[in-house]
Order: sequence, then C-alpha cells, then structure tokens
Amino acid sequence: MGVLSGKKVIIAVTGSIAAYKSLLLVRQLKKEGCEVKVIMSPAASHFVSPLSFSTLSGEEVAIELFEGNSWNNHVEMGMWADVMVIAPATANTLAKAANGMCDNLVMAVYLSAKCPVVFCPAMDLDMYKHPATIANLNKIKSFGNHIIDAKYGELASGLVGEGRLAEPEEIVTYLGKFLSEAKVLSGKSFIVTAGPTFEALDPVRFIGNHSSGKMGVAIANRLAELGGNVTLILGPSSVNAFHSNVNVVRCVSADEMYVAAKEAYPGTSAVVFAAAVADYKPAFVADQKIKKSDAEFALSLVKNVDIAFELGKLKNNNTIHVGFALETENEEENATKKIHKKNFDFLVLNSLNDSGAGFKHDTNKIKIIDKNGVVTPFPLKSKDEVAADIVNALLAKL
Repeated sequence: MGVLSGKKVIIAVTGSIAAYKSLLLVRQLKKEGCEVKVIMSPAASHFVSPLSFSTLSGEEVAIELFEGNSWNNHVEMGMWADVMVIAPATANTLAKAANGMCDNLVMAVYLSAKCPVVFCPAMDLDMYKHPATIANLNKIKSFGNHIIDAKYGELASGLVGEGRLAEPEEIVTYLGKFLSEAKVLSGKSFIVTAGPTFEALDPVRFIGNHSSGKMGVAIANRLAELGGNVTLILGPSSVNAFHSNVNVVRCVSADEMYVAAKEAYPGTSAVVFAAAVADYKPAFVADQKIKKSDAEFALSLVKNVDIAFELGKLKNNNTIHVGFALETENEEENATKKIHKKNFDFLVLNSLNDSGAGFKHDTNKIKIIDKNGVVTPFPLKSKDEVAADIVNALLAKL
C-alpha cells in the first residue's frame, strides 16, 4: 500500500478551463487508495459537470453552502481532511484567500480547514505575473499554506508561458512526499527563539534591533509541518501565521526570553536559537520618561544573559543545539568560535554583506557550519526554503 492509501483529501475546484485536469487528479488519488471529497465553486460547474466528479470520487459533490433544505457543513469538511487541494486555483480564488473573503463553499472550507492547504494556481500568463497575483501568492504562503507553482506551456488563450496547472501526476507525487514527511518528527519537542528583544530604558524608549522574526517563525512552522511540537519563544514582532503545532510564548526582553526557554527546555529534542537577543541592557530603567536636557547623554549598559550559553550548560548528547550568527567581518572565524563557546551542534551563518540576507528581507543566504568546521554554503532563497534546509540539517543530526 502506498503512502497515500487511506488519506482523506478534499479537492476544491474553481472556475478555470483547467478544471478538466482535476478529473484526472481525482481518478489518480482514488487509485492510490485515498478517500476523496470534491467541492466546487459555482463557476467551476460551468467548465466540468459535478456528475463527472461524483462518478470518479464515489461521493456527492458539494457546490453551495445551502442546497435545498440541507446544509453542507464546511467546518466538518475542514476537520475531516488530511489535506485540502485547491486545483485549479484561479486568480480570483487567490485574491479571496489572501484577503479572507468567504462568498462560496470553497472559501468557507478553506477558512475552516484544520489540515494543510495546497494551492495549485492556473491562469493566463499575464494574470499569473501580475504584481497583485504575486502579492496574493506571497500572502497565502505567509499564512502557512503551500503552493505548487504554475507551469510553463501553451495556455488556453493560445499564448505560451507560465500559468498552466501542474499535471495531476506531479500533484499526486507532491502530496505523497508531503504527507509522508508530515509525521517524521511526531513525538519530539522543539524550542525556537525568534525575533528581537527590546531592553527598556524608560517607559517609552528601548534598545533593540531590526530583526523581524521571519526566519525563526519559518523554522518553527517547518518543524511543526513535520509533526514536531514546537514552542516558539517570540520577541516583539508583527509576524504571525503559526502552524497549529506551534505554541507561541510572547516575550519582550532577553531576561523574559531566557526564563521562557529554560522553563520549556526539559525533554526538548532540539533548540534553534534564531532570536537576535540584545547583548546589553540599560543598567538602570527609569520609572518616568527621561527628559531631554543636556547636549550629551551618557547611558550605562550591562551585559544581558547569554541564553544560548546558559542553556548550553544544560545540554546532553540527546539534545541538538542550533545557533545563529549575523556577521559583518571575519565571518566564518567568528562563527566557529561561537560554536565551541556555546556548545552548538551546528551554526547558521548570515552575512550582512550578502544582498537579500539578514534582517527584514523575505529571502536569506546562509552557510551552515558544523562543530567539525565543515562549511556548507547555500544560494539566496526564500526564508521558507532556507527553513527547510536548516531543518534538513537538524534531521540529519537527530
């Protein structure tokens, strides 16, 4: 029996000429032993008959929230499935999903889904490359959803370019790989620290840095996708869209982050120290806003707790510690020193000298350095892709 055997799959079909390919997708999933339920947008039924899907799936096809005197319970559907696949996903559907619109059954099930959701875009090439569509795809990804990119080829308009729905065979292969990975970390617990810390100077001002938390959140989500139970200890950050297996602990200062990490540490399989923790904090925090007076102002600072160093003292051979370093000079030399000082198994090195890397970007360019000094460089990638590379390196150690 294949990895897809017994899996429960929702296929959501929206109004595209590529809807005919979803018939083949349903047929292949059934051959793999999946339970398949098909839902359609009203527009989709203009392209392919619901009867065809019903015949191939062996299940009634749902189109409307209310049909006669019955109600298609979108919440139950979203809880039933192991995965929801929106194929084809039109430009209109992507726009709705990106902005939380809910005007048909497909969108109601998507917004209720407890399972992973995979979008398979299909549209004409100019629509696919339009800045609005690109922004919508990025936003949908940021919610923790998955995208099987549209393919290059001849389109219904007669033009040739990107916009073709991925072939059913590719979608089935993707789902098999995706669902086989989904439980590889089941039963294991992880800590990820992420974001900056803010160290108060007075009730108004603080010392901080430009970290967004995007990299750490992407790592936490990837660990959760693979079945891990993740405690994400997140400093001040506007990033959200966390996987359901991620327990978020909010904090502000380095001291708060340390207390949270130490409390979560017992029994942890691995810790990823992705936070940009402030090295220093004000020696004195004023109760009231400090008023401007003299031309110069001297600020006394004291060292913050080194969270990675302190937890490194508690580390045993069954726990993996992953460090991060952002350097601007003597990068590999400085990173290697941190590995040994803080008892890391390997370290992820960022350089501010690399375009597209470091704070605030949606991309990153890293090197992974292990405690034996082996350096593995990676090209510039999206932070989600970088997170997958880091988690793969962690899996090798586990």
